[in-house]
Amino acid sequence: MTPRWLHPGAWWLWSLCLAAAASQTTNPLLLSLLICAAVIVVAARKPDAPWGKSFEFFLFLGAMIITIRVLFQIVFGASLGTTVLFELPGLSFPEWMSGLQLGGSVTLEALLGAFYDGLRLATIAIVIGAANSLASPTRLLKAVPTALYELGVSIVVALTFVPQLTTDAGRIREMRRLRGRSSQGIKGFASLGLPVLAGALDRSIILAESMDSRGYGRHQKETTWGRRLSISLVLASLSLALIGVYSLLTAGTSAVVALLIVFAGLLLGGVTMWRAGRTRVRTVYRPDIWTLPEWLVSIAGVAVLGIFLTARISSDQALILRPELSAWPSLPLWGLLAFGIACTPAISAPHPPAFDIDTNEPFSSEAFR
Repeated sequence: MTPRWLHPGAWWLWSLCLAAAASQTTNPLLLSLLICAAVIVVAARKPDAPWGKSFEFFLFLGAMIITIRVLFQIVFGASLGTTVLFELPGLSFPEWMSGLQLGGSVTLEALLGAFYDGLRLATIAIVIGAANSLASPTRLLKAVPTALYELGVSIVVALTFVPQLTTDAGRIREMRRLRGRSSQGIKGFASLGLPVLAGALDRSIILAESMDSRGYGRHQKETTWGRRLSISLVLASLSLALIGVYSLLTAGTSAVVALLIVFAGLLLGGVTMWRAGRTRVRTVYRPDIWTLPEWLVSIAGVAVLGIFLTARISSDQALILRPELSAWPSLPLWGLLAFGIACTPAISAPHPPAFDIDTNEPFSSEAFR
């Protein structure tokens, strides 16, 4: 397969589906398989580019989420269960604070529950970080619909903030090491703050100047009647969508009627985006193609989410694990199937091409034409 960039929408669809699947379970074995799938795919298809080096940060972030969640349970959590591990000096709060207490008995059941919740949040962060490491931010910006281009710029800048900070921190740490200064410990970590902040401010000024010089944000003039029509369409689409979602959550309305209301709201929202896109002046240079590899990666993510939702509808006991000693985590066969499907982008996706700093650097002039 010829090396080329995979469409960023395929990577993000695969990642978001894995994140949605992770939100459906607290089984540590299933969550660990989703993390392993993300690690395997990133290791096989990670580009040699600045944004490709951000996945390690998200792994560290996941470990920090688990640690902080467990520490909060130890310090502020309620005593759930009967297996007491150790005692801490306790302080009880009034009943109107929902039984919150400081310290007290630390039980094994409470720690397991906190670990399961923290692992679920960490898995979501890690699989989202996989898409951030695999998809080019510049190409993601080109794939954003015209009506959401300004919002897409803000999101892409935010997504690129993490890998750029990681790259700057590594470069500054290496420069300090060559100068004979310590780069380890809390003191070395604190000394990175000011240089990294200065570099981020310099890049923001350069980016703002380049966007302004290329006419970013220009759009065609719209009549007063057209603006009123656009506002009316937005309000109508949001109202229909909210009414439909509320009808789905309540038992007194037919599911078919509620789905029709939601579909009408989404259809009206699509018309609104189409009208808004006509007022934007934007050209795209070399748009990304969507062929068989993109379909295979997208279908893999949707299939994994479908497997988890099917297990949730059928009330599979392996999906939600209760923090009890008698409830040892089990690994169902469908979990292994979902893991295998989640790993298929490591084979079906093409290898990324060699990174060219002159043409593929994030926020290059190509992204704002």
